[in-house]
Amino acid sequence: MDQFSFLNAIHSEYIEELYQKYLSYPDSLEPSWKAFFQGFDFANTSYEGKQIINEEKKQFIVDNHTGISEDVVREFKVINLINEYRMRGHFFTKTNPVRQRRTYTPTLDIENFGLTTEDLSVKFNGKIIGLDQYYTLAEIIQLLNKVYCNFIGIEYMYIQSPIEIRWIQEWLKKGFNQPQLNLEEKKRILKKLSHAVAFENFLHTKFVGQKRFSLEGGETLIPALDEIINNSSELGVEEIVIGMAHRGRLNVLANIFNKSYSQIFTEFEGKDYVENIFSGDVKYHLGSCNKYNTKKGKVVNISLAPNPSHLETVDAVVEGIARAKADHNFNEDYSKVLPILIHGDAAIAAQGIVYEVLQMMKLDGYKTGGTIHIVINNQIGFTTNYLDARSSSYCTDIAKTVRCPVLHVNADDAEAVIHAVRFASEYRSIFHKDVFIDLLGYRKYGHNEGDEPRFTQPKLYKLIAKHPNPREIYKAKLEQEDVITPELIAESEEQYKQLLDKNLEDSRSMDTTKVELFMQQEWKNFDRVGEKELLNPTDTSFPIDELRQIAKVITQVPENKNLFNKIQRLLNQRKEMVEVSNSIDWGMAELLAYGTLLMEGHTVRLSGEDVERGTFSHRHAVIKTEDTEEEIITLNQLNTQAKFYIYNSLLSEYGVLGFEYGYAMTTPYSLTIWEAQFGDFANGAQIVIDQYLSAAEDKWKMQNGLVMLLPHGFEGQGAEHSSARIERFLSLCANGNMYVINSTTPANFYHAIRRQLKPNFRKPLIVFSPKSLLRHPKVTSTLEELAEGSFHEVIDDPSSNVTKVTRLVFCSGKIYYDLLKKKEELMDEKVALVRIEQLYPLHWEKIYQILDKYENKKEFYWVQEEPENMGAWWYILKEFRKFDIDVISPKASSSPSPGSHDRYIKIQKSLINSVFNNIK
Repeated sequence: MDQFSFLNAIHSEYIEELYQKYLSYPDSLEPSWKAFFQGFDFANTSYEGKQIINEEKKQFIVDNHTGISEDVVREFKVINLINEYRMRGHFFTKTNPVRQRRTYTPTLDIENFGLTTEDLSVKFNGKIIGLDQYYTLAEIIQLLNKVYCNFIGIEYMYIQSPIEIRWIQEWLKKGFNQPQLNLEEKKRILKKLSHAVAFENFLHTKFVGQKRFSLEGGETLIPALDEIINNSSELGVEEIVIGMAHRGRLNVLANIFNKSYSQIFTEFEGKDYVENIFSGDVKYHLGSCNKYNTKKGKVVNISLAPNPSHLETVDAVVEGIARAKADHNFNEDYSKVLPILIHGDAAIAAQGIVYEVLQMMKLDGYKTGGTIHIVINNQIGFTTNYLDARSSSYCTDIAKTVRCPVLHVNADDAEAVIHAVRFASEYRSIFHKDVFIDLLGYRKYGHNEGDEPRFTQPKLYKLIAKHPNPREIYKAKLEQEDVITPELIAESEEQYKQLLDKNLEDSRSMDTTKVELFMQQEWKNFDRVGEKELLNPTDTSFPIDELRQIAKVITQVPENKNLFNKIQRLLNQRKEMVEVSNSIDWGMAELLAYGTLLMEGHTVRLSGEDVERGTFSHRHAVIKTEDTEEEIITLNQLNTQAKFYIYNSLLSEYGVLGFEYGYAMTTPYSLTIWEAQFGDFANGAQIVIDQYLSAAEDKWKMQNGLVMLLPHGFEGQGAEHSSARIERFLSLCANGNMYVINSTTPANFYHAIRRQLKPNFRKPLIVFSPKSLLRHPKVTSTLEELAEGSFHEVIDDPSSNVTKVTRLVFCSGKIYYDLLKKKEELMDEKVALVRIEQLYPLHWEKIYQILDKYENKKEFYWVQEEPENMGAWWYILKEFRKFDIDVISPKASSSPSPGSHDRYIKIQKSLINSVFNNIK
């Protein structure tokens, strides 16, 4: 008896269902079936010298075998055909509106599956494709083409969850993946399309040659966003946060965010801003917030985050904004806030930040319940053809790394676009995962409206020049369906044009332009201030008895928790710091700072690589039991409604810093901190630092209180983990845009952290935090210094005899303790060591007091352990230009520090000795 004869009596749809289960979860099958579909091991076995399963394609090889009826063999062939449509049908769609698609082989011709034209009339049970009736093979192929090869191509068979795959197949089955729209819905689409097209035409004629990065060729984005907002609101979404680059941004601002047309036109006129302490930005980078009234009477809060020209940088920022809104406004219900990211095809394929953000999708510290990604696919990046822009078949192939579905849609087919976004919003709502829509259109003009695209793509732009826009295509379709008359369309268009004309006239009567504040509601109680206000005294004191109580709570864990011996010893030591020695180290001061803020009702969020323990094992904010690895966060044992969030991040700087910046932007009453594993790792996030952290307030009036902890200090660990590049941050400082500190005491760090939430403004805080000083015996503070003190921008030499000092040394950070050790060894009285704790803004009133105090000084030096061309020296030289100041430092170098520890010791020793040699 043939080993496969049992197949003759089995329904093909049942085999198909089992086979799909097997592909995703083999162990879920009954053992005999698992043995039949024995994966690739079975694929490599043979029956009478022939393979049973094609390993590469995951298909049955259905050459006939003795004992298997021709009907069963044919059924297997049809199953293979159906699977191929599901897996590769997207290659054969009508999704390119202006030119032929690339040719892919093999095709879906039935001959490639061992079927013939004679089989087309044979009937098969429709359950193979999820239907109840019997269909001929010809009818099955027709249905498959409607579902998988029309104006929407879908990729999903790589998803590992059978539940998701089954849901997708059921969704596609409804209407055979064809849009089902009523009359009112069609009219709404046409109206949104008409406004999108008319707006671009108006700008093109009224502001000739001005850059606007038009949406022409992708105008269906506007009805798509309208539909996502409406559909998502019915699925429980109450807030939507959008991130996009400049392509189509003005159209989105006008037709989705209802930004005043006259305001947009004044920006085209190039008029100056109302405020003097504001540089502003180009019109297609600005953000907006508004309320969106849905078709069914609901109100959705919508935000469009400001974005620089670094196209995908905003992705991480938007995810951070969405997470913050969900955490603080909806009690961590991520279904209430929907992030939408709008990409360009060249950017999503090439910029690594996209991958970093995608990897956040399911992580506890960064998940947002799923993001809808829309690609405005121009088929070209600047002047680069898509064949030169990526190696992958699609610009969206990165979605496959996290097993997210992708829908490729012809942007000329407005109804198909609406159908696709309905799928996306429903899928996201159910599975809380990202979903991608590849909106395949074109770019009517060059990279900008003054660019000549025919220089580089003459053939493509001949086709585009003759191609009707999506509105014309849809209008013709509706006219043919007798949905709307040409007269009604013309009347509506004329009304919209008159509206634009009136707003243009209004804009010309305005003398200045005003940029609206992003997230006005969140920031309504905060003032924008300059450098002077940053130096105002800030009360950061805290009752000492309450401080002791916080210390008591955070140094104990619930009973019967089996802790690692070193952790229990650390808790005991921290308890003794407060109750016995009154000598608080850096790690304890940090936790106490967070604890005081929590008790005052401020949520604290800290993330970064290995922050729970801390790179240098100094923090241990999260304690794990030894036997069960249960996590205990002692700060959350405090009696307060505020929460302490702490997350070890993925190994990312760019993405995570952008995320935390977005989080801090949304929650000005909370403290948000990002810590680099080593300070130099911030290099990987330099775009966020340059475009957002340092410049956002000046460009977009957007405040932010994010704290960056950057471990810095030369301890002979080589070039890579010595310098956080102080010089780069100081070169970005101006107009009171941030604080930069290099603190030397736990108390000063404690007060700097508390100071972040005390004034009625917010500024980023850059902390060059220590490494070796974390356990330095002299780096301690008393409880009184924490409770009653305040932040000191400058610390004078407490041991100096002013009358004997002839060499005045200013320094910052760790080098102070190296100099202090040498001074104490020599019992030197001629050198005074003054610490600049806050490098920006410099507190000149206090600095002048110290300079006047040492009236007998003959020499004035800045001392640093960084090479002369790095560190703070060039900044100090600029700021102290009217003083006769010189530098003592290692010589200029192209790398921060030598790799040899011995050489480092020699350089450091020479540096320290130079400070105390040849004193006048």
